[in-house]
Order: sequence, then C-alpha cells, then structure tokens
Amino acid sequence: MSEQHVTVLGGGHMGRALLTGLLRSGVRPERLSVGESSEAARLALARELGVSADADNARAVDGAAVVVLAVKPQQAREVVCGLAPLLRTQRPLLLSVAAGVRIRTLESWCGPGVPVARAMPNRPALLGAGATALYAPPSIGGEQRAAAERIARAVGEAVWVSEEDLLEVVTALSGSGPAYFFLLAELMAEAAAGLGLPAPTAQRLAAATLHGAGLMAAAGDADLATLRAEVASRGGTTEAALGVFAAADLKGTVARVLDAAARRGRELGALAEGRP
Repeated sequence: MSEQHVTVLGGGHMGRALLTGLLRSGVRPERLSVGESSEAARLALARELGVSADADNARAVDGAAVVVLAVKPQQAREVVCGLAPLLRTQRPLLLSVAAGVRIRTLESWCGPGVPVARAMPNRPALLGAGATALYAPPSIGGEQRAAAERIARAVGEAVWVSEEDLLEVVTALSGSGPAYFFLLAELMAEAAAGLGLPAPTAQRLAAATLHGAGLMAAAGDADLATLRAEVASRGGTTEAALGVFAAADLKGTVARVLDAAARRGRELGALAEGRP
C-alpha cells in the first residue's frame, strides 16, 4: 500500500479521516491525492496533511491504483460519470464509501472493466477508532481486496461481509450505532441529574463509562453477553436495572431501531441512484 497511489474523491470529514489514517499507517504524502471542489478545503488539506489537492478530479485520479469515492451519495453519479473514460482506461479499484449506492449502479456509471468495491465506515473513523465493513464481488482479486482492507484498517477495525445487502445492516448497526450509545449515555446523565447528581458530573461520568465500556468490549477478551453478566452480580444493583430494561422490551425496541435504520438506508440508496 505504501507504494500504491491512492486518491480520495471528497475532502470532507470521512475523506480527511481516511487520508489521516493512511498517513498514520505509513503511506507517504506524495502517494496520496484528493479531489475536492472547495478551495478552502483543498488549501487546508495540502497545508495540514501535505497531500496533493486538486479541484480537477481527473488530475487527482490520474495514475492512482485505488480511488476512494468519499462524496455524498447524491453527488456520486456526477462525480463517477465525469471520470468514467479515465477509469475505463486506467482501471483502478473504485472503493466507494457512498452509503446506499450499489455496486451494479457504480459499475453502470463507470462502464465495463472497472473493478468496484464498497466500504461502510462509521464516524469514529475520525479518531482512528472506526468500524468498517467491506464488500467486493467475486471478480475483485486478492491484491485489490487487500488494498481495500488496508485502507479500512487505517481508520480502525475492518470486516468483510459476504453479501452486498448486508451493508445496509452494517449501516444500521455500526454506521448509526454511535448515536444510539450517545443517546443512552445522554439519558443516563439526565436521569442521574434528576436523582441529585450535578449535571456536569453526571455527563462526565456517563461519557467516561461509555468510553471504558467500549474499551472493554473492543479488547475481545470475552463476548458481550459475558461482559454484561460479569457486571451484573446476582441480586445486585445492575441486575435490578437490567430487569427494568427487560420489562420495557429493550430487545424488541433495539430490533425495531435497526430495522428502521436499514430500511431508511435502502430508501436513501434508491434516491441516490434515481430509483423509485
């Protein structure tokens, strides 16, 4: 990867996160470029990261082994179609992080012969603590799969899924998931403040608890159910609290939450592709 040229199309939050992660992983700045329409963003990326930033996407992509499509889904068609002749000539791997835009659609915009894969990162990638799922069709070879995975791992954990449809479930789980945890921590802090704890103290403790629990879960020493059981001693305070969750059908609520997010992801993908 350190010798391959990678171009990121879109210098927004996710594009910057990927560039920063690749630099952190050892990729040299001269091996990275970004296509970005905003002059202010281009100047900032060049100044702060030392990468080549160009308003002309074709110049940014020329010679790249991997092109990461990191624009908004509704912008994807215009960007990809504008580059189609160059992509067909040079045939880099097009790795799309545009949520909901399917591979068959990207392939139709590119034209024949362009290898396409998808990745679904989440917002903690901004801190190098992301969770990214990848999918590539069988036609994508091992070298290009490895390149896609190295890009994903530059910003955190990476896993492969066996079917493209599962990326919508990933979007509902890890893509939207940080907001679920933030909401729970927010509500916990509010409830603690209602019981008399000063609000700033409650928020600080809730955030620290969220962080610590995440570190324990990510350590991989035990599965999530085991970790929960280790905190919930029989007859103790945690068991009493979890009983309230069970009585309120938290399991069913979470299932409905993920289903709603997955359905909305499919709808947004259809809109971005121009499907009814």
